[in-house]
Amino acid sequence: MGREFVEIFDEWVHTYDDSVSGHDPEYKAVFENYQEILSAVAKKAKEPVVEFGVGTGNLTSALLQEGYTVTGIEPNGAMRNVAAQKFPELDIMDGDFLAFDLPQKPNSFVSSYAFHHLTDEEKAQAIQQYAELLPLGGKIVFADTVFESAEAKLGRIVYEEGEGHANLVEDLKREHYTTVPVLEMIFQEHGFDVIFTRLNDYVFLIDATKR
Repeated sequence: MGREFVEIFDEWVHTYDDSVSGHDPEYKAVFENYQEILSAVAKKAKEPVVEFGVGTGNLTSALLQEGYTVTGIEPNGAMRNVAAQKFPELDIMDGDFLAFDLPQKPNSFVSSYAFHHLTDEEKAQAIQQYAELLPLGGKIVFADTVFESAEAKLGRIVYEEGEGHANLVEDLKREHYTTVPVLEMIFQEHGFDVIFTRLNDYVFLIDATKR
């Protein structure tokens, strides 16, 4: 359920904010327009909000700026500690996309740069679970690396190999990056209308509304 990648963040926690700020040239394209991406997610959400993969709290900050009530879910202990220091007033709990406890029913689930930790089968399980918890009109708003097709994904890997970006290539091959058609089918099958908006060469805003 995505936890096979949790230990990666024990080390990345120390440099994560530098990476997303564009200081890591290998990942610059992945995190291009990062603040705008977080803002786009926050503006589409409806409170109360559940955020998956809180990390160091960057999306959390954008959500709080919108005045939302936020419950954070984060599987990595080091990341939870960083976020808790930034936002001591928030409830940031151990959990993941599939296993979590909630103090109240949310009106939206949000996440940034994390849903790819799940396989496509697990993504479908997660969306089904959220559909059961959300009211009509409730939202799932995720920003994540998604490809227009399997061919587009392969083309991006070949391109990054040519650029000598070995770490990014390993990441693209290791984790469960999916495609727009696959996600669109999953959301529709579980009762959501969904809109995909490209925000950079890697990231789409996934804006799903329960019908």
